[in-house]
Amino acid sequence: MDITHRTVFVIGASSGIGAGLARRFAAAGSTVVTGARTNADVPIDVTDPDSVLRARDTVLADHPDLDTIIISAGIGAPEDLRDPAHFATAGSTIETNLLGTIRAIDAFTPHLLSRGAGTIIPVSSGIGFLPFPLMASYGASKAAVHAYSEALRAQLLGTGVEVAELVPPAVATRIGSSNPHALDLEDFLDEVMDLLRENPTPPEILVRGVLMHRWAERDGTYAGLVEQRSAALATLPGRTAG
Repeated sequence: MDITHRTVFVIGASSGIGAGLARRFAAAGSTVVTGARTNADVPIDVTDPDSVLRARDTVLADHPDLDTIIISAGIGAPEDLRDPAHFATAGSTIETNLLGTIRAIDAFTPHLLSRGAGTIIPVSSGIGFLPFPLMASYGASKAAVHAYSEALRAQLLGTGVEVAELVPPAVATRIGSSNPHALDLEDFLDEVMDLLRENPTPPEILVRGVLMHRWAERDGTYAGLVEQRSAALATLPGRTAG
């Protein structure tokens, strides 16, 4: 992908990975429009269908040459699956991370198809491939984003619109800040932008730090890593390690 002359709408750009990608595309020479509930060029709430459509209309009115959509809006929180009260967290997580991603893609796909070219970049997560049991619905939502991205890529084959799924590991942002192994955000973005520059654009943007997640089942490390990651369940009320 030539990242120097794109017109990019970054959804979820008020902080973290979304904000970082917006900065990097702009620094490379692309025109960037940021979208978020607050602190962005265009207000957008991916849980609100009307808000998504208003944002689409605003962006396309000002930037009819829009060719790249990045969907980075997401939330995540710990859940105690023994307590039915966790369902509220599950609902809001799925609504934002999965349905919000689909809403955003649906809103802009007709425009990209009419151009005959463009790129959709959904943001999933390494947790979608290697569960972190403390954040069950977050992982489930990101696994679903991966599956949806695969299906979208297949359905758009031959249209000129590509799908490049960004699969972050733990990155030192709001969601990943509690992980002592989280990648520095700028180091992560360095790798991501190098991968996006490749021609053709990789179908999955996989930095080195996420390969252990992506290929755990293939490499036979899955069960051991899930057990290791389950140690975090001891942080839930009434739980103990082991």
